[in-house]
Amino acid sequence: MGILANTFTWWNGATFGTWLGLRGKTRVGDDALGNVYYEGGSDTSGRPRRWVIYSGSNDASRVPPEWFGWLQHLIDDVPDRALPPARAWERPAMPNLTGTNAAYRPAGALEAGGRRAAATGDYEAWTPGE
Repeated sequence: MGILANTFTWWNGATFGTWLGLRGKTRVGDDALGNVYYEGGSDTSGRPRRWVIYSGSNDASRVPPEWFGWLQHLIDDVPDRALPPARAWERPAMPNLTGTNAAYRPAGALEAGGRRAAATGDYEAWTPGE
């Protein structure tokens, strides 16, 4: 995106004003999705302020759980130093896919063909007057 788009749009990355607001803040890390995390200043309760600059669309579900914990002050240090390494059986975090072609569509959904399994005999249709 160009500078003009960053000046007026917020839904596809940080705006120009956000970049200006990050001057003097410390870049503390980034995640596997390309999001960049900053810290600096303090909020009204005295805790350090923390930001995420999304790589791509601004969608909070694109923040991995470990970095979400850092943003919410659940852990004090960055996840690379504060948390144990990921287990072999852990899967990487995925963003919310609702509204995309990769969204979950159960059998019988119109988007999945509209066909569902036949009833197994435990269903009895109601008809009025009976």
